[in-house]
Amino acid sequence: MNLSLYSAATGMEAQQLNLNTIANNLANVNTPGFKRSTIGFQDLLYQKPRNAGAENGGGNLLPTGIEVGNGSRVASTSKVFTQGQLTNTGERLDLALQGDGFFEVQRPDGSTAYTRDGTFKLNAAGQVVTSEGLPVLSGFQPVPPGTTAINIAENGEVTYQSAGGSQSFRLTLTRFANPAGLQSLGSNLHAATGASGTPETGQPGEEGFASVMQGYVETSNVNIVEEMVALIVAQRAYEVNSKSIQTSDEMLQNINQLKR
Repeated sequence: MNLSLYSAATGMEAQQLNLNTIANNLANVNTPGFKRSTIGFQDLLYQKPRNAGAENGGGNLLPTGIEVGNGSRVASTSKVFTQGQLTNTGERLDLALQGDGFFEVQRPDGSTAYTRDGTFKLNAAGQVVTSEGLPVLSGFQPVPPGTTAINIAENGEVTYQSAGGSQSFRLTLTRFANPAGLQSLGSNLHAATGASGTPETGQPGEEGFASVMQGYVETSNVNIVEEMVALIVAQRAYEVNSKSIQTSDEMLQNINQLKR
């Protein structure tokens, strides 16, 4: 069996998934709160016609063996939760997190999701919601009718001002021991998993939690230059693997054309 055909095929398949991951990063370069994904590879099992250290007669041991690999595979894709750039929008309900933490969001089925996208809005009932209309938890209280100003400090203290006075409360944030273990749900939402760890709740600006920046939006942490370089590397790796298949095919053709 010509292993080069199968090894090169696994390499092409792995690089195709790598290309898909890079393309998704580039597609979300302007998505608020988006975190880029990275991909990890592993080599496959090895055929070992002769093992290193095997006895070679007379008490002699083989210093090296023979190992033939069977290609590669994708081992993991994980999110990189580095800080994105903050962009000033001036909107009173645009909130950016500078540091570690997530906003809590209630999904339609009643479960909790987490997001770094702070482009919040108000619904008809005065409730703070996401762009998809999902209620934002994190300690938010409904905005009373007649509110003239909403002020949010870096420590998460929110003040609603109206002609009748003011109302204050403080936001909370959630963080995880391993945010790379979160499950991506789409719509800028993540769900906790056994790998992410138990959600830890705290107040902004305290005990390592992020600060809240009103009037700002955290943009994607995708670096276009880095992704384009990775795209070129993935393309070249794909081409090299396809060249291996072509070369193996040519060798098989030569064998088939041999005459006795």
